[in-house]
Amino acid sequence: MRKTIILFVLFVSTLSCTQGKQPLLGDTDYQKEQNAKFKDALKSPLTEKDRKTFRALDFFKFDSAYLVTANFKRVLNETPFEMPTTTDRKPMYVKYGELSFVLNNKECKLNIYQNIELVKREGYENHLFLPFIDETNGEESYGGGRYIDTSRPEGDTMVLNFNEAYNPYCAYSPRYSCPVVPLENSLDVRVEAGVKAYDKH
Repeated sequence: MRKTIILFVLFVSTLSCTQGKQPLLGDTDYQKEQNAKFKDALKSPLTEKDRKTFRALDFFKFDSAYLVTANFKRVLNETPFEMPTTTDRKPMYVKYGELSFVLNNKECKLNIYQNIELVKREGYENHLFLPFIDETNGEESYGGGRYIDTSRPEGDTMVLNFNEAYNPYCAYSPRYSCPVVPLENSLDVRVEAGVKAYDKH
């Protein structure tokens, strides 16, 4: 009888743990990775209160039309500059190159930047930063624009995956200091890809 009770308790405990652990939401591996990070107390930019009720980020549906190959032009002898942020912090960046591509039948151009201090850290030597504004900002997507992280290309082209465009962390909590998207990186087109504006509800 005692053995039966113990087995029953173990079964109920296992069932409760299984039911309590919800599967990661997301249509792509990237979306699932982002949702996992936002659930993780050590990695999430969310406030503790918001994280407890967080289920998943709201993404535009994955669309291969937003996976584009851009022409890359390396620019040299650019003067490093202080990039404005949402706080008094002003990190040093340098314009690394220029990108030109066609998106939704429109000719587009963006500048891509390199963080002077970040590239000194191990693992970030090739890191490039692509902030941009598009015509979904303030409506479906975050009003302050979005970012794409990428790496230095080996040739004169670069693949841009706008499906992996993400919000600045200050979209989730005021404790973060986020670079303000330069006006020259405004796109006169709707980028219906990547993460949408954060809605706590």
